[in-house]
Formats: sequence, structure tokens, C-alpha cells
Amino acid sequence: MVMNDKPYTFARFWKCALQVNPSSYSTLYRGQEQSTRPIEYAEALRDACIDQNVRIVGLADHGNVHDSATLREVLTAAGITVFPGFEVATTEQVHWVCLFSEETSEAELERYLGCLGFANPRERVAPSRLGGNDLLAEVEKLGGFCYAAHVTAVSNGLLTKNKLQHIWKDKRLRAAQIPGSVRDLPQGYKQIVLNKNPAYKRDREIALINAKDVTEPDDLNKPGTSCFIKMTAPCFSSFVVAFKDAQSRVRISSPDEQHYSQIIDIKIEGGYFTELSTNISEHLNAIIGGRGTGKSTILECLRYALNVPHKGSDAALQGDEIVKANLGGSGGRVKVRLRSAANNSEEYTVIRRFGENPRVIDKHGNESSLDPNKDLVPQIEIYGQNEIFELARDPESLARVLDRFYPEIEGQERQLKDAYRMLRENSEQLKKAYSRKDQIEARIADIPRLEERAKQFQELGLEAKLKIVPLLENERLVGPRIAEEVRRIQMAIQALTEALPDLIFLGDSAIGHLPHVDLLKKARTELEHLDQSLRQKIGEIEDIIKPVRSNISGILEKLNAELQESEAMLVAEFAKLPSVAGRTGRQVGQEYQKLLRAMEEVKPEQANLRSVKELVADLNQKRRNLLGEISDLRSERTLVKQKAVKKLSKRLKGMLRVTLKADRLRRNLLEFIQGLEGVGPQRSRWVKAAEGLTVMGLAAAIREGRDALLEKGWGITPGLADTLVRLDRSSIHQLEGIDLNDELVIELNVSHTGETYRPLDRLSTGQQCTAILHLLLLKNRDPLIMDQPEDNLDNAFIAERIVDELRTAKTERQFLFATHNANIPVFGDAEWIGVCEASEDHAEMPASAQGSIDIPDIRDRVANILEGGREAFLQRKEKYGFDY
Repeated sequence: MVMNDKPYTFARFWKCALQVNPSSYSTLYRGQEQSTRPIEYAEALRDACIDQNVRIVGLADHGNVHDSATLREVLTAAGITVFPGFEVATTEQVHWVCLFSEETSEAELERYLGCLGFANPRERVAPSRLGGNDLLAEVEKLGGFCYAAHVTAVSNGLLTKNKLQHIWKDKRLRAAQIPGSVRDLPQGYKQIVLNKNPAYKRDREIALINAKDVTEPDDLNKPGTSCFIKMTAPCFSSFVVAFKDAQSRVRISSPDEQHYSQIIDIKIEGGYFTELSTNISEHLNAIIGGRGTGKSTILECLRYALNVPHKGSDAALQGDEIVKANLGGSGGRVKVRLRSAANNSEEYTVIRRFGENPRVIDKHGNESSLDPNKDLVPQIEIYGQNEIFELARDPESLARVLDRFYPEIEGQERQLKDAYRMLRENSEQLKKAYSRKDQIEARIADIPRLEERAKQFQELGLEAKLKIVPLLENERLVGPRIAEEVRRIQMAIQALTEALPDLIFLGDSAIGHLPHVDLLKKARTELEHLDQSLRQKIGEIEDIIKPVRSNISGILEKLNAELQESEAMLVAEFAKLPSVAGRTGRQVGQEYQKLLRAMEEVKPEQANLRSVKELVADLNQKRRNLLGEISDLRSERTLVKQKAVKKLSKRLKGMLRVTLKADRLRRNLLEFIQGLEGVGPQRSRWVKAAEGLTVMGLAAAIREGRDALLEKGWGITPGLADTLVRLDRSSIHQLEGIDLNDELVIELNVSHTGETYRPLDRLSTGQQCTAILHLLLLKNRDPLIMDQPEDNLDNAFIAERIVDELRTAKTERQFLFATHNANIPVFGDAEWIGVCEASEDHAEMPASAQGSIDIPDIRDRVANILEGGREAFLQRKEKYGFDY
């Protein structure tokens, strides 16, 4: 059984047991009989390491290295990295564990013991002739690593001895072993290890580890025997580097599992990168390289694959051009493997060939219907070069950056969206209802004219002679109404038939596997009975209607025939009428008939007018209700945002001050006003500046009239007031449908010593982008990806503020930056650094050019490539072991 991984390309936490003893330890120091042979003990310990995923073992027998040879051989053969060493005591009777490179031979270890004052190997527990400070210096000179063992132990712990503060404060002491967690320590010890005791105050906090003695395999199951060290590959050189940045790389216990999205690997096939394959960290990642080596290409290809839109128009043009230039001509494609927090941390692969839509493949290899952006990583944030600067200039987009901090308004937003949709529907219904009302009123308004004309005919004595004419016209209108009554009943029967139960969803194939299938079958039987009974009744009703429909059809045919006969008789009667004012009797009669027909058609409209007025009143009431609901929802939305923004300001105290201004994002309203005839930019400037302006308030003032608009103090000119009060009903309804959002007001603390806040519009470009980056670094389950943020950021702010935030935030979110500046990858301690290299027509990033800063080759590349790299490393000389 061998523990073996694929090539390591990023730093991760490795479980380490740093005080493992050989089989002879229990016999020599605890008086226990040795129950197993060294080989059996070694094999059992190996199996326990594999079971507990212990990947690094430190061997630390008391003043001896010979007894550990078998154990070292068995563990190494299993792929477990072994740091050989020993435990020793100094002249102060304090115990120390000294570890050395995995390549150190037994003979070298014996020599090291001699250098430390242990000339007689048989005197295993005798103190060295060196004191603690000298031991630390000598071990460092030998290339080893020394930590203070069980510092709180009563008899031999560094903190239990008096007057040893000078040893504790030695900068070469980088780690101390405590028995469990810091919170379980007595208060006095806790103050010391947290660097809060003035007498023990160190320049840098000490790294705390768990490394209890392991004397038998089962000890590895016990708490306090192991700790976690972050390295790219499990090796001694990386191990030592980790303790130079213990805050980032050393943990007493396993880091808490975080459920956030992660891009696992990226592959680009074809184009500028003939073939690129990366396996990146779930924490902080940095792509570095000289200008033109393909850093932006990788990020834009990643954006293209995930179908994430750009935030600004300029960035979109630039990004699209990069993708086209690098993938278009070769038919290249991008493959991204990721873990989606939005989908229970399931793993997916996204593939996108240039010119095609992205494909999502699930863990079973099936093509999925999920959208990579909307469904897999809905909150991912990708910013190309200068895109943060574009964001700073767009208040609407800036406000959306913080949407993730008030997820509770999602329900309100849906309700608000539905309410606005219903408001638009109401507008259309009212428009039709008012149009119908206007038509009816226009026709009813014609009744006096028709009656006056009829009176003229009556004065000619025609009413008595043609008294049958209005009766016939009335009959002519009754016939269609009779047919309509039958048709409505038929439509009702058809609607009932279509509403009968559809039992497919209760079929055996649909419910056969469900736990309560018996109950569901009983429900199906009831619905089947209902269906059969109703179909029978519908048949009976149709049997009743059928003869009635036939009889009425015959009656109406006969009525129409008799009406035609009466019409012929009327024509004959018209011919007998005397001529009037040059018109024949027939012409007079036909004109009278036409007039009476018009009067009969208009009479029912009076009843229709009552109905349509009731409809208008009902629709207006619904509109008032909707407007009230919208006002309530918008108030609730603003209140939720205000509470969230207060929490943000508290969280960002000393860096940013964030406030909210209700109804201040007025782009939609401005577009509406500028869309009015004769209203341009000059006449609409008041929209942005007006205090207390709301859509509902503006609509109400327009209805009240010109004076009301001028009295509001919004800066509306008399001419514009005249234009607004002339708006028709539909335009006012359109105005009421505009949703003004709340503006996010951001102020950056520009002071390095106190608090001096300055709003975005009074900041430099770099400071504006720094302020926004503070927001972008806040908690988000999906990755943050940025291309050369230093182009628009203030370097001092990056080094002094952003890096500290990154080091904290990267444990809860994945970051990927393309950069040519040392601040982020070096000071932020990036877990993965990928180095892009380019030749004439292509770029590459081989596995050997990927890793963390603890890999010497990566460290050299960073120092040589990044701007400010040498200076950055000088500032962190001790951390990275450079000799300049």
C-alpha cells in the first residue's frame, strides 16, 4: 500500500505527526514490555498513517536515531515523507525536537547529535551542554528545524521554567507544541502564546502545533498528536518555509470544511496556448508572466467558457477580441472542471468550442441542461483590465455588486417584479376599457341628434304609416341574441369537458414506486368515478341541447325569411309615400328605416356604458391596490438593504463607510423624461439632483397640475411643467411603472493613521478601484477572478489593506488573479502560482511552472518576473530565505 498523488501544482494542508517514536520507546522510557518486533511496529504504524491520512512524519527518539531506521524505511516505501531527527534536553532541562531533511542519512544525524553536545549515544536523556538559544542557533546552522516540545509540561516545558523569556523570544524559535487547542490552555499560558504577555512579547507570533509523543499506532487516532502544514509538495524545504508564514500555513487542527464553489482545473486546447492544463487551489491563485505572455488570455477564455458577461462595454470589446484572436482561427476550445456550491458542491465539466454555446457535463458524463453562469456559479465575479474602473463610474452596476449581501430580498424582488407586471397589464386593460368607454359615450352622445331627426319624420305624418318599421328593427336585433344564448351554453360544456380530470399523472408507471401508492390509487379511483359521472351528465345535457339547437335554428331561419318578406312589403309601402323636398317616397321611407335602425342599435349601449364604467372603476381600484403594494414592497426592500449596509459599514470600519440613498438611481426615469417631445439633457438635469423625488410623487403632482409641480422644489421649469401636465393617461401609467433603485454611497478611508473618509467621486482612479475591491473581497460562495487589478489600484493600499483581507478571505472563497505585481501573490501567500511563458507565436504553462512560493524554482521566477519582485522579497527576506 503506497500513498501516491499526481504531480503537485499548488500548496495544500498536509497532516503531520511530528513526534513519532520507534518501537523501543515504550520499553526504554515508560517501562512497558516491547510487544512487537520493530518491523511489525513499523508496518502497523504505516497502516495507521494511511488510515489517518498522515502524510508527514517527524521521527524524534530521545537522543537516538539508530532505533528509527526500520520505521523510516517502511514509512518512506509507503510514500510517507519522513523527517528524521531526535528529541533533546538543553542545560535548562527544557525539551526540544530537532528535525532534518528527508534526505539526511543516519550517519549525518549521529554527527548532528555530536554537534549539539551529545557525544555518548548511550546517554539518551542526558542534557546537552548547550542552552536553548545556542541549540536553536546550532540546529539552524545544520540546516534543521527545532521546536519547543510540550511547552506547558510541568517538568521540562519551556513555559514552566522560570526566567527563560529570552529563549521564548528568540526569533529562531518558530514553533511551540501545546497539548490541544489554545482555548483549553490556562489563562497565563494563553496570554503568552497569543503574544499578549509583555514579558514574553515576541516580534512575531509563534506558530503553535500539536505533536504529542506517538509510541504506538493507535496514538495517531488521538487528538493532539498531529497538526496541519501547508506545502506544495511534502518536503522539508517547504516545511521550513511554512513556519516563516505560520499565520497562513500552520494549523493545529484541520481547517474547517468550506462549502463554496471552486474551479478545479482549466484546459485550453488550440490557439495561442496550443495546450494548457492547470490544476489550481481552492484558495488564492495567481497567474504571472511578462506582458504579452497570455495572462489575460487565460482569464478571458475562462470567462468565455462560463458564459459570464462583461460589466462594461469597453471590457466586452477587448475581451471578445482576445477570445476571437486566440481561439477563433484554430477552432480552439476551453474545458473547465468546477465544483458548484449552488448545486450541493457537485462537480461539473464545462466545455465551450469557439463559436458554439457552452456545454455542461455532470459527474456521470451526461450532457446537462444547466447554464454554467446562471446555474453553476451564479455569483461568480470576473473583472478584466480596467473593468473595476468602469464599475466605479456606473452607480447602477455598483449597486448590484452588493445584491448577494441581502438574499432575503430575492422574494421581495420576485413579488415586486410580479406587481410591476400586473401593473403593466392593468395599464393595457385600462387603456382598452377607457377606449371602449369613449366609443360608447360617443355613440350615446349621438342619440339626441337621432331623436331630433326622427321627430322631423314624425311631423311628416310617417310614424303612423310606418309604425311597423321600429318593431321590425327590434326583431332584427333579437334573432342573433337568441343564437348567442345557445352558443354560450355550448362553450360552457366545452370548457367543462376540457377541465375533466387528466389521470396520466396517477398512472401505474408514475406512482407504482411511491411509498403511499395504495392511497394514491384510491384517489385515482375517486377521480375516475368523477370523470365517468361528469361525462355521463355532459352527454345528457348535450342530448337536451341538441333538439333545442335544431329547433331554434329552424325558428331563426323562418324569422329571417319573414323579416325579408316584411322588408319587401315595406319597400312597396315606401313607394306609396308622397315625395318630400325633391325625394321620392321610397327614398324617404328608406331614410326613415335607416334612422330607426341606428336608434335601435344605440339603445343597448346605455346598459353597456354602465358595465364598462363599472369595469373602469374596478380596474382603477386594482391599480390603486397595486401601487400601494409596490410602495410597501419597495419600502421593505430599502429597509432590508439599509440593515445590510449598516452591518457592512461596521464590518469594514476603518476601511470603508457604506450608506444607502433611497430612490437615487434614476436612469430609467431620466430616459422617460428625455423621451418626451422637446425635452433634452438640459431640461432634464433636475432629475438627478432633485431631493425627495419619487415616481409616485411625480405622477401625483402631474395629476394635480402645473402649480403642484412647480411647488415641489424639484427644479422643474414652467415650460417643462406645461409639458408634463399634458401627458395622457397612458404616459402617466408608463411613468408609474418605473422602478427607481437605491444608490450605494461608498466612502474610502484615505488616512493611514485615523479615519478620513472621502466619497468615490473625490478619489483618484486607484483609490476608487481600491474601495470597490474592499467590497468584492467580502464573502461570496463563488470565485472572484481579476485581470491585473494593480493597473487601477493604489499599491500602498494593496500592501497595507487588501493583502490582509485576502489572507483572511481566501479560506472562505476562491480567488484567481492575473498580475505582474508582487504584492498579491507574495504578500497574500498564493497557494498556486502559474507562470506564463511565450515564444514567437504561442504561450505555455507547463506543470513545472506551477506551484507555490515554497518551491525554489517558482520563487526564482516570481522574483525575476514580477514588477517589484526583488523589492518585495527583500521586504520578506526572512520568510523566503533569499540571500542578497
